Amino acid sequence: MAQQRGFTLIELIITLVVAGVLLAVAIPGFTEMIKNNRLATAANAFVTSANIARSEAIKRGVRVTVCKSADGVNCTTSNDWEQGWIVFADLDNNATFDAGDTLIRVHEGLPGTVTMKGGGNVADYLSFVGTGQSQLTNGSAQSGTVSLCDDRSGDFGKDLAMSATGRISLTTKVTCP
Repeated sequence: MAQQRGFTLIELIITLVVAGVLLAVAIPGFTEMIKNNRLATAANAFVTSANIARSEAIKRGVRVTVCKSADGVNCTTSNDWEQGWIVFADLDNNATFDAGDTLIRVHEGLPGTVTMKGGGNVADYLSFVGTGQSQLTNGSAQSGTVSLCDDRSGDFGKDLAMSATGRISLTTKVTCP
């Protein structure tokens, strides 16, 4: 008679317990990695939009603006940057997308729990003139910081600081509330 082979009930239970312990240890680290990647993706998307606006302003020789937009069409001063934003050639220099302006790019709202709060002169819009410098609609230099955080507290955040020359620098490990 041939001997049958297979797993015993004890072996199966031990294997499931070991797999459960490994998952319990791995899932929190995986969740943190996903949140870190969401913050990095949001920061990269915003910097990319700002760089496109700056290069388009230089190329076209006109003001190009990035403003908060929940619907992908209208600029808004309510809420924060995570709702989305648009990039447009601002031909009438008013930091509002209206008739005659050219829409360049639309970025939809951010997924998950990422928040983006603008401070100083970049609370509602970024604007670049033909020289590539950032400038408010009243002609004065524009600078400020957009802070990215999520639902964690601690030093997980990122700051995107825009200088009056139009350059954006990134600071990591910023403390979030």
